[in-house]
Amino acid sequence: MANRKSPVLVAGPSVQLPKTRTGIGGLDDLTLGGLPTGRPTLLCGSAGCGKTLFGMTFLVNGATRFDETGVFMSFEEREQDLATNVNSLGFDVEELISSKKLVIDYVRIERAEIEESGEYDLEGLFVRLGHAIDTIGAKRVVLDTIEALFSGLADTAILRAELRRLFGWLKDKGVTAIITAERGEGQLTRFGIEEYVSDCVILLDNRVQEQVVTRRLRVVKYRGSAHGTNEYPFLIDDEGISVLPITSAGLGHSISDEAVPTGVKDLDAMLGRGGYYKGSSVLISGLAGTGKSTFGAAFADASCGRGERSLYFAFEESPDQVVRNMRSVGIDLKKHLDSGLLRFEAARPSLFGFEMHLARMNRDIEKFKPATIVVDPISAFRGPAMEIHATLVRLADICKTRGITAVFTSLSAVDDLMNESERSVSSLMDTWISLRDVESDGERNRTLYLLKSRGMSHSKQIREYEINDNGIHLMKPYLGPEGVLTGAARMAQEAREREAERERNEQTEQRQRVLTRKREALERQIAEMRAELEAEAVEVSRVIAHQDVRSASAESDRAAMAQKRGGNR
Repeated sequence: MANRKSPVLVAGPSVQLPKTRTGIGGLDDLTLGGLPTGRPTLLCGSAGCGKTLFGMTFLVNGATRFDETGVFMSFEEREQDLATNVNSLGFDVEELISSKKLVIDYVRIERAEIEESGEYDLEGLFVRLGHAIDTIGAKRVVLDTIEALFSGLADTAILRAELRRLFGWLKDKGVTAIITAERGEGQLTRFGIEEYVSDCVILLDNRVQEQVVTRRLRVVKYRGSAHGTNEYPFLIDDEGISVLPITSAGLGHSISDEAVPTGVKDLDAMLGRGGYYKGSSVLISGLAGTGKSTFGAAFADASCGRGERSLYFAFEESPDQVVRNMRSVGIDLKKHLDSGLLRFEAARPSLFGFEMHLARMNRDIEKFKPATIVVDPISAFRGPAMEIHATLVRLADICKTRGITAVFTSLSAVDDLMNESERSVSSLMDTWISLRDVESDGERNRTLYLLKSRGMSHSKQIREYEINDNGIHLMKPYLGPEGVLTGAARMAQEAREREAERERNEQTEQRQRVLTRKREALERQIAEMRAELEAEAVEVSRVIAHQDVRSASAESDRAAMAQKRGGNR
Protein backbone atom coordinates (compact mmCIF):
# COMPACT_ATOMS: atom_id res chain seq x y z
CA MET A 1 0.00 0.00 0.00
CA ALA A 2 1.34 3.38 -0.93
CA ASN A 3 2.17 5.75 1.86
CA ARG A 4 -0.22 8.65 2.05
CA LYS A 5 1.11 12.02 3.03
CA SER A 6 -0.74 14.00 5.60
CA PRO A 7 -2.32 17.10 4.17
CA VAL A 8 -0.37 20.25 4.80
CA LEU A 9 -2.40 23.14 6.13
CA VAL A 10 -1.17 26.50 4.90
CA ALA A 11 -2.29 29.40 6.99
CA GLY A 12 -3.73 32.10 4.83
CA PRO A 13 -4.05 35.74 5.73
CA SER A 14 -6.41 36.20 8.67
CA VAL A 15 -9.44 38.38 8.10
CA GLN A 16 -10.36 40.61 10.99
CA LEU A 17 -14.10 40.95 11.44
CA PRO A 18 -15.05 44.64 11.25
CA LYS A 19 -16.40 45.84 14.57
CA THR A 20 -18.22 48.89 15.83
CA ARG A 21 -17.26 50.24 19.22
CA THR A 22 -20.09 50.70 21.68
CA GLY A 23 -18.22 53.14 23.89
CA ILE A 24 -19.46 51.20 26.94
CA GLY A 25 -16.57 50.70 29.34
CA GLY A 26 -15.55 47.05 29.44
CA LEU A 27 -17.99 45.78 26.80
CA ASP A 28 -15.67 46.64 23.94
CA ASP A 29 -12.85 44.84 25.78
CA LEU A 30 -14.66 41.55 26.27
CA THR A 31 -15.99 41.61 22.67
CA LEU A 32 -12.46 42.41 21.44
CA GLY A 33 -13.48 45.60 19.72
CA GLY A 34 -17.24 46.00 19.85
CA LEU A 35 -20.31 44.70 17.99
CA PRO A 36 -20.15 43.25 14.47
CA THR A 37 -20.28 46.10 11.95
CA GLY A 38 -23.21 45.95 9.57
CA ARG A 39 -24.80 43.02 11.39
CA PRO A 40 -27.62 42.68 13.93
CA THR A 41 -26.91 41.99 17.59
CA LEU A 42 -29.60 40.53 19.84
CA LEU A 43 -29.72 42.01 23.34
CA CYS A 44 -32.00 39.90 25.51
CA GLY A 45 -32.92 39.88 29.16
CA SER A 46 -35.72 40.13 31.69
CA ALA A 47 -37.54 43.31 32.61
CA GLY A 48 -35.42 45.90 34.41
CA CYS A 49 -32.02 44.59 33.34
CA GLY A 50 -31.22 47.69 31.23
CA LYS A 51 -31.80 46.68 27.60
CA THR A 52 -33.24 50.04 26.54
CA LEU A 53 -30.47 51.97 28.31
CA PHE A 54 -27.84 49.78 26.63
CA GLY A 55 -29.38 50.50 23.25
CA MET A 56 -29.64 54.24 23.84
CA THR A 57 -26.07 54.38 25.19
CA PHE A 58 -24.88 52.62 22.02
CA LEU A 59 -26.52 55.30 19.88
CA VAL A 60 -25.50 58.31 21.98
CA ASN A 61 -21.87 57.18 22.17
CA GLY A 62 -21.90 56.69 18.41
CA ALA A 63 -23.17 60.23 17.84
CA THR A 64 -20.97 61.98 20.42
CA ARG A 65 -17.75 59.96 20.35
CA PHE A 66 -17.51 58.16 17.02
CA ASP A 67 -19.32 60.55 14.65
CA GLU A 68 -21.92 57.93 13.70
CA THR A 69 -25.59 58.91 13.57
CA GLY A 70 -28.28 56.54 14.80
CA VAL A 71 -31.97 55.65 14.78
CA PHE A 72 -33.90 54.38 17.79
CA MET A 73 -37.19 52.77 16.85
CA SER A 74 -39.37 52.04 19.86
CA PHE A 75 -42.49 49.89 19.90
CA GLU A 76 -43.27 50.46 23.59
CA GLU A 77 -42.16 53.92 24.77
CA ARG A 78 -42.85 57.32 23.28
CA GLU A 79 -40.08 59.71 22.27
CA GLN A 80 -40.58 62.04 25.22
CA ASP A 81 -40.62 59.18 27.73
CA LEU A 82 -37.37 57.78 26.32
CA ALA A 83 -35.67 61.18 26.42
CA THR A 84 -36.75 61.66 30.03
CA ASN A 85 -35.60 58.21 31.10
CA VAL A 86 -32.08 58.52 29.66
CA ASN A 87 -31.58 62.00 31.09
CA SER A 88 -30.57 60.24 34.31
CA LEU A 89 -27.42 59.08 32.46
CA GLY A 90 -26.56 62.61 31.44
CA PHE A 91 -27.64 62.21 27.80
CA ASP A 92 -29.00 65.31 26.08
CA VAL A 93 -31.16 63.44 23.59
CA GLU A 94 -33.10 66.50 22.49
CA GLU A 95 -29.89 68.26 21.45
CA LEU A 96 -28.80 65.22 19.44
CA ILE A 97 -32.18 65.08 17.71
CA SER A 98 -32.14 68.78 16.85
CA SER A 99 -28.61 68.48 15.43
CA LYS A 100 -29.70 65.58 13.17
CA LYS A 101 -27.43 63.08 14.90
CA LEU A 102 -30.22 60.96 16.36
CA VAL A 103 -33.75 60.00 15.36
CA ILE A 104 -36.26 58.49 17.78
CA ASP A 105 -39.31 56.97 16.13
CA TYR A 106 -42.18 55.57 18.15
CA VAL A 107 -44.24 52.97 16.29
CA ARG A 108 -47.55 52.18 17.92
CA ILE A 109 -48.60 48.54 17.46
CA GLU A 110 -51.89 47.11 18.69
CA ARG A 111 -52.19 43.37 18.66
CA ALA A 112 -55.92 43.53 17.93
CA GLU A 113 -55.24 45.45 14.73
CA ILE A 114 -52.87 42.85 13.32
CA GLU A 115 -54.45 40.25 11.06
CA GLU A 116 -52.65 36.94 11.01
CA SER A 117 -52.35 35.67 7.48
CA GLY A 118 -49.79 34.30 5.14
CA GLU A 119 -49.56 37.70 3.52
CA TYR A 120 -48.33 39.40 6.71
CA ASP A 121 -45.04 41.20 6.13
CA LEU A 122 -42.91 44.06 7.41
CA GLU A 123 -42.87 46.24 4.32
CA GLY A 124 -44.39 49.17 6.15
CA LEU A 125 -41.75 48.95 8.88
CA PHE A 126 -38.98 48.71 6.30
CA VAL A 127 -40.22 51.82 4.53
CA ARG A 128 -40.47 53.79 7.77
CA LEU A 129 -37.16 52.62 9.16
CA GLY A 130 -35.41 53.05 5.82
CA HIS A 131 -36.62 56.64 5.58
CA ALA A 132 -35.30 57.43 9.07
CA ILE A 133 -31.94 55.85 8.22
CA ASP A 134 -31.61 57.69 4.93
CA THR A 135 -32.67 61.03 6.40
CA ILE A 136 -29.58 61.34 8.63
CA GLY A 137 -27.34 58.69 7.05
CA ALA A 138 -27.55 56.51 10.14
CA LYS A 139 -24.89 53.89 10.82
CA ARG A 140 -26.46 52.53 13.99
CA VAL A 141 -30.00 51.28 14.66
CA VAL A 142 -31.80 50.05 17.77
CA LEU A 143 -35.14 48.24 17.67
CA ASP A 144 -36.84 48.04 21.08
CA THR A 145 -38.41 45.47 21.54
CA ILE A 146 -38.99 42.68 19.06
CA GLU A 147 -41.82 41.09 21.11
CA ALA A 148 -43.93 44.19 20.65
CA LEU A 149 -43.30 44.10 16.92
CA PHE A 150 -44.42 40.49 16.57
CA SER A 151 -46.95 40.43 19.39
CA GLY A 152 -49.79 39.60 16.98
CA LEU A 153 -48.11 36.62 15.32
CA ALA A 154 -48.69 33.10 16.56
CA ASP A 155 -47.70 31.19 13.41
CA THR A 156 -44.13 30.05 13.97
CA ALA A 157 -43.42 29.67 10.26
CA ILE A 158 -44.51 33.24 9.52
CA LEU A 159 -42.61 34.51 12.55
CA ARG A 160 -39.39 32.78 11.52
CA ALA A 161 -39.71 34.03 7.96
CA GLU A 162 -40.34 37.62 9.01
CA LEU A 163 -37.48 37.54 11.49
CA ARG A 164 -35.13 36.38 8.78
CA ARG A 165 -36.43 39.11 6.50
CA LEU A 166 -35.87 41.72 9.21
CA PHE A 167 -32.33 40.62 9.97
CA GLY A 168 -31.53 40.28 6.29
CA TRP A 169 -32.91 43.75 5.53
CA LEU A 170 -30.76 45.29 8.28
CA LYS A 171 -27.68 43.60 6.84
CA ASP A 172 -28.53 44.87 3.36
CA LYS A 173 -28.78 48.40 4.74
CA GLY A 174 -25.28 48.00 6.21
CA VAL A 175 -26.26 49.32 9.63
CA THR A 176 -24.95 48.01 12.94
CA ALA A 177 -28.13 47.11 14.78
CA ILE A 178 -29.14 46.17 18.31
CA ILE A 179 -32.46 44.39 18.66
CA THR A 180 -33.77 43.98 22.19
CA ALA A 181 -35.84 41.00 23.28
CA GLU A 182 -37.52 39.80 26.45
CA ARG A 183 -36.13 36.64 28.00
CA GLY A 184 -38.35 33.57 27.72
CA GLU A 185 -39.02 30.60 29.96
CA GLY A 186 -36.21 28.07 29.54
CA GLN A 187 -34.79 29.91 26.53
CA LEU A 188 -33.01 33.14 25.77
CA THR A 189 -35.99 34.88 24.18
CA ARG A 190 -39.73 34.58 24.31
CA PHE A 191 -40.04 33.20 20.79
CA GLY A 192 -36.83 31.14 20.97
CA ILE A 193 -35.98 31.95 17.36
CA GLU A 194 -34.18 35.30 17.43
CA GLU A 195 -30.96 33.94 18.90
CA TYR A 196 -30.49 31.56 15.99
CA VAL A 197 -30.71 34.21 13.28
CA SER A 198 -28.57 36.79 15.14
CA ASP A 199 -24.84 37.15 14.52
CA CYS A 200 -24.20 38.25 18.08
CA VAL A 201 -26.26 37.49 21.18
CA ILE A 202 -25.75 39.27 24.50
CA LEU A 203 -27.68 38.18 27.58
CA LEU A 204 -28.40 40.61 30.41
CA ASP A 205 -29.35 39.27 33.83
CA ASN A 206 -30.74 41.07 36.85
CA ARG A 207 -30.68 38.63 39.75
CA VAL A 208 -31.33 38.99 43.46
CA GLN A 209 -29.32 37.04 46.01
CA GLU A 210 -29.78 37.57 49.73
CA GLN A 211 -31.79 40.71 49.01
CA VAL A 212 -28.93 42.22 46.99
CA VAL A 213 -29.36 42.95 43.29
CA THR A 214 -26.52 42.16 40.87
CA ARG A 215 -26.56 42.81 37.14
CA ARG A 216 -24.55 40.46 34.93
CA LEU A 217 -23.78 40.29 31.22
CA ARG A 218 -22.76 37.33 29.06
CA VAL A 219 -21.90 37.13 25.37
CA VAL A 220 -23.75 33.98 24.39
CA LYS A 221 -22.41 33.86 20.85
CA TYR A 222 -20.44 35.98 18.41
CA ARG A 223 -20.11 34.66 14.89
CA GLY A 224 -16.66 35.11 13.40
CA SER A 225 -14.98 36.46 16.50
CA ALA A 226 -13.47 35.35 19.76
CA HIS A 227 -14.95 36.90 22.88
CA GLY A 228 -15.10 36.65 26.64
CA THR A 229 -17.34 33.77 27.65
CA ASN A 230 -17.83 34.32 31.37
CA GLU A 231 -20.49 36.30 33.17
CA TYR A 232 -19.45 39.86 33.87
CA PRO A 233 -20.99 42.27 36.37
CA PHE A 234 -22.11 45.58 34.94
CA LEU A 235 -23.21 48.79 36.56
CA ILE A 236 -25.90 51.32 35.66
CA ASP A 237 -25.88 54.57 37.61
CA ASP A 238 -25.76 58.31 37.05
CA GLU A 239 -22.38 57.96 35.35
CA GLY A 240 -23.65 55.55 32.72
CA ILE A 241 -23.01 51.89 32.03
CA SER A 242 -19.76 50.09 32.75
CA VAL A 243 -18.87 46.42 32.46
CA LEU A 244 -16.09 44.67 34.37
CA PRO A 245 -14.30 42.59 31.71
CA ILE A 246 -12.21 40.24 33.84
CA THR A 247 -12.12 36.52 33.10
CA SER A 248 -9.39 35.57 35.54
CA ALA A 249 -6.70 37.07 37.70
CA GLY A 250 -3.78 37.39 35.31
CA LEU A 251 -0.18 36.99 36.46
CA GLY A 252 1.54 38.71 33.56
CA HIS A 253 1.67 42.19 35.04
CA SER A 254 4.92 44.16 35.10
CA ILE A 255 6.77 44.79 38.36
CA SER A 256 8.82 47.64 39.75
CA ASP A 257 11.77 47.94 42.12
CA GLU A 258 10.73 51.46 43.09
CA ALA A 259 9.81 51.95 46.74
CA VAL A 260 6.69 53.87 47.75
CA PRO A 261 6.89 55.49 51.23
CA THR A 262 4.34 54.25 53.75
CA GLY A 263 3.69 57.66 55.29
CA VAL A 264 5.28 56.51 58.57
CA LYS A 265 9.01 57.21 58.62
CA ASP A 266 9.86 54.56 61.20
CA LEU A 267 7.87 51.94 59.28
CA ASP A 268 9.83 52.79 56.15
CA ALA A 269 12.99 51.99 58.09
CA MET A 270 11.61 48.55 59.02
CA LEU A 271 11.10 47.73 55.34
CA GLY A 272 14.27 46.82 53.50
CA ARG A 273 13.57 49.15 50.57
CA GLY A 274 12.34 52.12 52.56
CA GLY A 275 8.68 51.52 51.72
CA TYR A 276 6.32 49.24 49.81
CA TYR A 277 7.13 48.12 46.30
CA LYS A 278 5.28 50.19 43.71
CA GLY A 279 2.30 48.22 42.43
CA SER A 280 2.25 45.87 45.41
CA SER A 281 -0.71 44.92 47.57
CA VAL A 282 -0.51 45.61 51.31
CA LEU A 283 -2.71 44.25 54.10
CA ILE A 284 -2.91 46.10 57.43
CA SER A 285 -4.87 44.01 59.93
CA GLY A 286 -5.62 44.55 63.58
CA LEU A 287 -8.24 44.82 66.30
CA ALA A 288 -10.58 47.77 66.63
CA GLY A 289 -8.76 50.87 67.80
CA THR A 290 -5.28 49.83 66.69
CA GLY A 291 -5.14 52.57 64.04
CA LYS A 292 -5.66 50.69 60.77
CA SER A 293 -7.48 53.60 59.16
CA THR A 294 -4.80 55.97 60.42
CA PHE A 295 -2.08 53.95 58.71
CA GLY A 296 -4.16 53.94 55.52
CA ALA A 297 -4.75 57.69 55.72
CA ALA A 298 -1.05 58.32 56.37
CA PHE A 299 -0.26 56.37 53.21
CA ALA A 300 -2.77 58.40 51.17
CA ASP A 301 -1.46 61.64 52.68
CA ALA A 302 2.12 60.77 51.74
CA SER A 303 1.03 59.86 48.21
CA CYS A 304 -0.77 63.17 47.71
CA GLY A 305 2.16 64.99 49.31
CA ARG A 306 4.32 63.69 46.45
CA GLY A 307 1.84 65.06 43.92
CA GLU A 308 0.29 61.66 43.14
CA ARG A 309 -3.41 60.86 43.02
CA SER A 310 -4.88 58.64 45.69
CA LEU A 311 -8.32 57.00 45.76
CA TYR A 312 -9.82 56.15 49.17
CA PHE A 313 -12.64 53.56 49.28
CA ALA A 314 -14.44 53.87 52.62
CA PHE A 315 -16.98 51.22 53.64
CA GLU A 316 -17.63 52.18 57.27
CA GLU A 317 -17.15 55.95 57.58
CA SER A 318 -18.24 58.93 55.56
CA PRO A 319 -15.55 61.07 53.89
CA ASP A 320 -16.22 63.97 56.28
CA GLN A 321 -15.85 61.66 59.25
CA VAL A 322 -12.55 60.28 57.96
CA VAL A 323 -11.21 63.79 57.34
CA ARG A 324 -12.26 64.94 60.84
CA ASN A 325 -10.80 61.89 62.58
CA MET A 326 -7.50 62.12 60.76
CA ARG A 327 -7.20 65.82 61.57
CA SER A 328 -7.03 64.86 65.26
CA VAL A 329 -3.79 62.91 64.62
CA GLY A 330 -2.14 65.60 62.52
CA ILE A 331 -3.10 64.27 59.07
CA ASP A 332 -4.75 66.95 56.94
CA LEU A 333 -6.66 65.23 54.15
CA LYS A 334 -8.88 68.19 53.31
CA LYS A 335 -6.11 70.06 51.53
CA HIS A 336 -5.65 67.08 49.22
CA LEU A 337 -9.38 66.93 48.58
CA ASP A 338 -9.35 70.62 47.69
CA SER A 339 -6.37 70.14 45.36
CA GLY A 340 -8.07 67.22 43.59
CA LEU A 341 -5.28 64.75 44.38
CA LEU A 342 -7.44 62.79 46.85
CA ARG A 343 -10.87 61.34 46.12
CA PHE A 344 -13.23 59.46 48.42
CA GLU A 345 -15.71 56.81 47.31
CA ALA A 346 -17.89 55.81 50.25
CA ALA A 347 -20.68 53.23 50.31
CA ARG A 348 -22.08 50.63 52.66
CA PRO A 349 -21.07 47.08 51.64
CA SER A 350 -24.73 46.05 51.77
CA LEU A 351 -25.62 48.61 49.07
CA PHE A 352 -24.46 46.29 46.26
CA GLY A 353 -23.27 42.75 45.77
CA PHE A 354 -19.56 41.98 45.63
CA GLU A 355 -19.39 42.12 41.85
CA MET A 356 -21.29 45.40 41.68
CA HIS A 357 -18.86 46.93 44.18
CA LEU A 358 -16.01 45.60 42.06
CA ALA A 359 -17.51 47.10 38.90
CA ARG A 360 -17.89 50.47 40.62
CA MET A 361 -14.35 50.40 41.96
CA ASN A 362 -12.95 49.40 38.57
CA ARG A 363 -14.81 52.26 36.91
CA ASP A 364 -13.63 54.74 39.55
CA ILE A 365 -10.03 53.59 39.10
CA GLU A 366 -10.23 53.93 35.32
CA LYS A 367 -11.75 57.39 35.61
CA PHE A 368 -9.54 58.87 38.36
CA LYS A 369 -6.30 57.04 37.42
CA PRO A 370 -4.77 57.01 40.93
CA ALA A 371 -1.21 56.01 41.79
CA THR A 372 -2.35 54.56 45.12
CA ILE A 373 -5.62 53.34 46.62
CA VAL A 374 -6.82 52.57 50.14
CA VAL A 375 -9.64 50.08 50.78
CA ASP A 376 -10.91 50.54 54.34
CA PRO A 377 -11.86 47.91 55.47
CA ILE A 378 -12.29 44.71 53.47
CA SER A 379 -13.65 43.01 56.61
CA ALA A 380 -16.84 45.03 56.16
CA PHE A 381 -17.85 42.63 53.39
CA ARG A 382 -20.00 39.75 54.56
CA GLY A 383 -20.83 36.70 52.52
CA PRO A 384 -19.44 33.42 51.19
CA ALA A 385 -15.67 33.19 51.49
CA MET A 386 -15.35 32.19 47.82
CA GLU A 387 -17.14 35.34 46.65
CA ILE A 388 -15.07 37.56 48.92
CA HIS A 389 -11.91 35.89 47.66
CA ALA A 390 -12.94 36.28 44.01
CA THR A 391 -13.73 39.96 44.50
CA LEU A 392 -10.44 40.73 46.22
CA VAL A 393 -8.43 38.70 43.69
CA ARG A 394 -9.93 40.72 40.86
CA LEU A 395 -9.40 44.03 42.63
CA ALA A 396 -5.77 43.18 43.44
CA ASP A 397 -5.27 42.13 39.81
CA ILE A 398 -6.78 45.40 38.55
CA CYS A 399 -4.32 47.35 40.70
CA LYS A 400 -1.28 45.26 39.76
CA THR A 401 -2.11 45.52 36.07
CA ARG A 402 -2.16 49.32 36.34
CA GLY A 403 0.86 49.57 38.65
CA ILE A 404 -1.27 50.91 41.52
CA THR A 405 -0.02 50.44 45.07
CA ALA A 406 -3.00 49.24 47.11
CA VAL A 407 -3.42 49.23 50.89
CA PHE A 408 -6.21 47.07 52.33
CA THR A 409 -7.25 47.26 55.98
CA SER A 410 -8.99 44.44 57.81
CA LEU A 411 -10.52 44.07 61.26
CA SER A 412 -8.99 41.05 63.00
CA ALA A 413 -10.85 38.67 65.28
CA VAL A 414 -10.38 39.02 69.04
CA ASP A 415 -9.37 35.37 69.44
CA ASP A 416 -6.38 35.77 67.06
CA LEU A 417 -8.12 33.66 64.44
CA MET A 418 -8.19 35.08 60.94
CA ASN A 419 -11.58 36.16 59.70
CA GLU A 420 -12.88 35.31 56.23
CA SER A 421 -11.54 38.43 54.58
CA GLU A 422 -8.03 37.86 55.98
CA ARG A 423 -8.01 34.22 54.98
CA SER A 424 -9.23 35.17 51.53
CA VAL A 425 -6.70 37.89 50.87
CA SER A 426 -3.63 37.07 52.98
CA SER A 427 -1.97 34.89 50.35
CA LEU A 428 -2.50 37.60 47.72
CA MET A 429 -0.77 40.30 49.72
CA ASP A 430 2.86 41.22 49.09
CA THR A 431 3.20 42.89 52.50
CA TRP A 432 1.23 42.08 55.64
CA ILE A 433 1.39 44.35 58.68
CA SER A 434 -0.22 43.16 61.90
CA LEU A 435 -1.34 45.68 64.55
CA ARG A 436 -2.11 44.38 68.02
CA ASP A 437 -3.10 45.47 71.51
CA VAL A 438 -0.93 44.29 74.38
CA GLU A 439 -2.40 44.38 77.89
CA SER A 440 0.02 44.75 80.81
CA ASP A 441 0.08 46.54 84.17
CA GLY A 442 -3.52 47.61 83.82
CA GLU A 443 -3.17 49.34 80.45
CA ARG A 444 -3.35 48.56 76.73
CA ASN A 445 -0.54 49.41 74.34
CA ARG A 446 -0.22 49.10 70.57
CA THR A 447 2.41 46.95 68.87
CA LEU A 448 3.29 46.36 65.23
CA TYR A 449 5.18 43.70 63.37
CA LEU A 450 5.69 42.66 59.76
CA LEU A 451 4.32 39.20 59.05
CA LYS A 452 5.79 39.25 55.56
CA SER A 453 7.08 41.52 52.82
CA ARG A 454 7.84 39.69 49.61
CA GLY A 455 11.01 40.50 47.73
CA MET A 456 12.75 42.51 50.46
CA SER A 457 14.48 41.97 53.78
CA HIS A 458 12.59 43.50 56.64
CA SER A 459 12.69 43.89 60.40
CA LYS A 460 11.50 40.95 62.50
CA GLN A 461 11.15 43.05 65.65
CA ILE A 462 7.89 43.77 67.44
CA ARG A 463 7.65 47.54 67.73
CA GLU A 464 5.48 49.60 70.03
CA TYR A 465 3.91 52.64 68.39
CA GLU A 466 2.00 55.69 69.54
CA ILE A 467 -0.65 57.75 67.75
CA ASN A 468 -0.75 61.32 68.95
CA ASP A 469 -1.37 64.83 67.63
CA ASN A 470 1.66 64.52 65.34
CA GLY A 471 0.75 61.23 63.72
CA ILE A 472 2.19 57.74 64.14
CA HIS A 473 5.51 57.19 65.87
CA LEU A 474 7.27 53.87 66.50
CA MET A 475 9.10 53.49 69.79
CA LYS A 476 12.60 52.07 69.98
CA PRO A 477 12.39 48.31 70.51
CA TYR A 478 12.81 47.29 74.16
CA LEU A 479 13.36 43.71 75.29
CA GLY A 480 13.01 43.05 79.00
CA PRO A 481 13.72 39.92 81.07
CA GLU A 482 10.28 38.54 80.23
CA GLY A 483 10.16 39.57 76.58
CA VAL A 484 9.07 42.72 74.82
CA LEU A 485 7.77 45.32 77.26
CA THR A 486 5.43 48.14 76.32
CA GLY A 487 3.83 51.16 77.94
CA ALA A 488 3.99 51.48 81.73
CA ALA A 489 5.70 48.11 82.06
CA ARG A 490 8.49 49.31 79.80
CA MET A 491 8.75 52.59 81.72
CA ALA A 492 8.83 50.79 85.09
CA GLN A 493 11.49 48.36 83.90
CA GLU A 494 13.53 51.19 82.47
CA ALA A 495 13.25 53.03 85.83
CA ARG A 496 14.41 49.91 87.68
CA GLU A 497 17.32 49.50 85.34
CA ARG A 498 18.23 53.16 85.73
CA GLU A 499 18.22 52.74 89.55
CA ALA A 500 20.36 49.62 89.33
CA GLU A 501 22.72 51.46 87.03
CA ARG A 502 22.89 54.35 89.47
CA GLU A 503 23.76 51.97 92.34
CA ARG A 504 26.44 50.33 90.27
CA ASN A 505 27.89 53.72 89.42
CA GLU A 506 27.94 54.76 93.10
CA GLN A 507 29.70 51.53 94.11
CA THR A 508 32.22 52.04 91.39
CA GLU A 509 32.82 55.62 92.43
CA GLN A 510 33.29 54.55 96.07
CA ARG A 511 35.84 51.91 95.11
CA GLN A 512 37.61 54.45 92.99
CA ARG A 513 37.80 56.85 95.98
CA VAL A 514 39.25 54.09 98.25
CA LEU A 515 41.76 53.21 95.59
CA THR A 516 42.71 56.88 95.24
CA ARG A 517 43.28 57.21 98.99
CA LYS A 518 45.44 54.10 99.05
CA ARG A 519 47.39 55.34 96.08
CA GLU A 520 47.95 58.73 97.73
CA ALA A 521 49.09 57.09 101.04
CA LEU A 522 51.43 54.81 99.19
CA GLU A 523 52.83 57.68 97.22
CA ARG A 524 53.47 59.63 100.46
CA GLN A 525 55.29 56.65 101.94
CA ILE A 526 57.35 56.32 98.83
CA ALA A 527 58.17 60.06 98.96
CA GLU A 528 59.26 59.78 102.63
CA MET A 529 61.41 56.75 101.96
CA ARG A 530 62.89 58.47 98.95
CA ALA A 531 63.70 61.52 101.12
CA GLU A 532 65.34 59.33 103.79
CA LEU A 533 67.30 57.55 101.12
CA GLU A 534 68.43 60.81 99.62
CA ALA A 535 69.45 62.16 103.08
CA GLU A 536 71.41 58.99 103.82
CA ALA A 537 73.04 59.25 100.44
CA VAL A 538 74.10 62.84 101.22
CA GLU A 539 75.53 61.73 104.60
CA VAL A 540 77.41 58.89 102.95
CA SER A 541 78.80 61.31 100.39
CA ARG A 542 79.85 63.69 103.12
CA VAL A 543 81.57 60.87 105.07
CA ILE A 544 83.31 59.68 101.94
CA ALA A 545 84.50 63.19 101.17
CA HIS A 546 85.78 63.65 104.74
CA GLN A 547 87.59 60.33 104.51
CA ASP A 548 89.18 61.41 101.25
CA VAL A 549 90.42 64.62 102.88
CA ARG A 550 91.83 62.72 105.82
CA SER A 551 93.44 60.19 103.53
CA ALA A 552 95.05 62.96 101.53
CA SER A 553 96.28 64.67 104.70
CA ALA A 554 97.70 61.42 106.02
CA GLU A 555 99.46 60.80 102.74
CA SER A 556 100.93 64.28 102.88
CA ASP A 557 102.09 63.73 106.39
CA ARG A 558 103.72 60.45 105.43
CA ALA A 559 105.45 62.09 102.55
CA ALA A 560 106.75 64.85 104.74
CA MET A 561 108.01 62.40 107.35
CA ALA A 562 109.72 60.37 104.67
CA GLN A 563 111.45 63.41 103.34
CA LYS A 564 112.55 64.40 106.78
CA ARG A 565 114.01 61.02 107.48
CA GLY A 566 115.98 61.10 104.30
CA GLY A 567 117.66 64.37 105.21
CA ASN A 568 118.99 63.02 108.45
CA ARG A 569 121.28 60.52 106.78
